[in-house]
Amino acid sequence: MKINGNSIKPGNIIEHQGKLWRAVKTMHTQPGKGGAYLQVELKDIRTGTKLNERFRSSETVERVRLDEHEYQFLFSDGDDYTFMEQETYEQITLNAELIGEPAVFLQEGMVVTVSSYEGSPISVSLPETVIMEIVEADAVVKGQTASSSYKPAKLENGVRVMVPPHVGTGTRIVVNTADATYVERAKD
Repeated sequence: MKINGNSIKPGNIIEHQGKLWRAVKTMHTQPGKGGAYLQVELKDIRTGTKLNERFRSSETVERVRLDEHEYQFLFSDGDDYTFMEQETYEQITLNAELIGEPAVFLQEGMVVTVSSYEGSPISVSLPETVIMEIVEADAVVKGQTASSSYKPAKLENGVRVMVPPHVGTGTRIVVNTADATYVERAKD
């Protein structure tokens, strides 16, 4: 679908220079001389490289719609992860590079969203948070105040996170999958 160059919004996926880009930031600029333009920060969907581009209102760009389907994570075999489509039970295997760093938080039975373009998967989105158990936590240093101090802890999947002093080994916590940070104690 063709759209005007100055109607690109953050989050839009566009086809530019033969690649797929996600608009990260946009800023309308009106220089003293010449016509106004839209300064857009683009991020390549496949490689993650960034590009700053100027689009004038006279230009048109191709806006792309991605197909999103929910898949259930089944198992991993080395760097390959197998998922099952919830309605058709069709299975797909994706490489760890496509999932990125959040792959360490995949748990059996977890439902993820796979975005694809023209039938080929482009990205995998995990739930915002997961519940994990702490298997190893450092001892609390006496005299630390609870408000400003955090201590290192190791999760059941081997990832290290910083947790408050009152959280110990065996405690289940909620972890943000995007940046592997402690959110809160699990309520179960």
